Amino acid sequence: MRSFVLLLLVGLLLTFAALAVFVSSGFWWALALVVPFAIWGFYDSLQTKHSITRNFPILGHGRYWAEWLRPKLYQYFIEPDTDGRPFSRIFRNIVYQRAKNVKDTTPFGTQLDVYAEGYEWMNHSIAALDHHDIESDPRRMIGGPDCLQPYSCSLFNVAAMSFGSLSKNAIMALNGGAAIGGFAHNTGEGGISPYHDKFNGDLIYQIGTGYFGCRSKDGGFDPELYKKRTAEDNVKMIELKLSQGAKPGHGGILPAKKVTKEIAEIRSIEMGKDVNSPPYHKAFNDPIGLLNLLKQMRDLSGGKPIGFKLCIGHKSEFIAICKAMIHTGIKPDFITVDGGEGGTGAAPLEFSNSVGTPFKEGLAFVYNCLIGFDLKKDISIIASGKIVTGFHILRAIALGADVCYSARAMMMALGCIQALECNKNTCPVGVATQEPSLVKGLDVNDKKVRVANYHKETIESFVGLLAAAGLDHPDKINRTHVNKRIIMNTNQRYDEIFPYIPKGCLLDLDTIPESWQGDFSQANMNSFLPTFEQVYTE
Repeated sequence: MRSFVLLLLVGLLLTFAALAVFVSSGFWWALALVVPFAIWGFYDSLQTKHSITRNFPILGHGRYWAEWLRPKLYQYFIEPDTDGRPFSRIFRNIVYQRAKNVKDTTPFGTQLDVYAEGYEWMNHSIAALDHHDIESDPRRMIGGPDCLQPYSCSLFNVAAMSFGSLSKNAIMALNGGAAIGGFAHNTGEGGISPYHDKFNGDLIYQIGTGYFGCRSKDGGFDPELYKKRTAEDNVKMIELKLSQGAKPGHGGILPAKKVTKEIAEIRSIEMGKDVNSPPYHKAFNDPIGLLNLLKQMRDLSGGKPIGFKLCIGHKSEFIAICKAMIHTGIKPDFITVDGGEGGTGAAPLEFSNSVGTPFKEGLAFVYNCLIGFDLKKDISIIASGKIVTGFHILRAIALGADVCYSARAMMMALGCIQALECNKNTCPVGVATQEPSLVKGLDVNDKKVRVANYHKETIESFVGLLAAAGLDHPDKINRTHVNKRIIMNTNQRYDEIFPYIPKGCLLDLDTIPESWQGDFSQANMNSFLPTFEQVYTE
């Protein structure tokens, strides 16, 4: 489109100039009208701040005009924003403002309906602290007793998004931002591309059911390829993906026509063949097998932090994994919890809407389960579920997280305008497309700074909230600090909605809470399939 608009403008300039010279001097007026548009068009195509106008000179401004014309009353009253719409106008604007380093304060108080069902807020303290007295960049050390290379992780990091799903320029900008801001960039399950290595930002290498980047010819796990790839210094942690919130229990396919030479090399796959990502792992088939694979991966990586990611389905399955940890003594260094409301470029409607435990319930359950088995002291929890603001980070930590991922918000920091073209390869701002003419519109040097800005401002916001609550460290956040409105005249604290369970209570059959007994009795460490017989022994 950029080339078409520019060629059209040049054509008009030459046409009217020729008409003015050879036909009538009156055409000079027409030429004078075209010249400003030509200057405007060439300026748009050369500037690097706005991808939409870089890819669509002049025409791209229609988006900004439409936003300006939208009636304010419609924005604020007819279509109110609630936390149930986490990427509504309010949160989208927060990301844009922080990414562009624009002051994000607002006039006239809250823009949320505080009496709406689902509204959430945190408790502040009369004994608030000065945020300058709190560590400005709080971090979490991830690595259990068997980890030889623990990683100091930011509280806010880039969630899993693969090269192929995102453009090479988007991947480079995310990694460049991570390098500037000192936070981690999850590769997604598509393997580590040269674009992930471009700026040497810290990487969390994610491995899915396709084992891309460490895939054997038969589609299984290749230890030697894995060892070679994880030996790189910029690979700080490794994450084995069991499931993702957007489409838990569902595999994928990369058609042969999309398997370019570059993609084939990155993913360790053959050109000319469809590539299946099955809904299950070939390298193990029970909880103990999963833990053995994690131990092998940690050993092969030289002792780097190893973890797994999942969206909670049957609770008995996660309990079975914890039983296996107690039995074998093998523990991951971290567990990533995704919510059933997770996002993706494309997923079946039923899976997006109706499969998987929602983020808050899943996160609270995983934390309680690890506490109940007295495993939490050795295992960190990473939360991934529509996290945009400092409050969202605080809320996740209150539920049990140690650090957080963000995908959508990081995409918006890149310039994503939610055009909803992710699955069509026609993203107008060059974020979620492989079309070269669109990818060029995303300027890496500009957008990597925006990603770093957004991270920095959001962490600063979190630290400010921590100080307002009278807390000097994230470890002191708990579920009593967050409230939720159930109905108009009823609200509850998070510790009432998601009650804690006693430490170690799941290690003794006599102390298992009544509400846990059904799932516990079905959990079998020798199989992911639930059983109705008690198989756990100390």
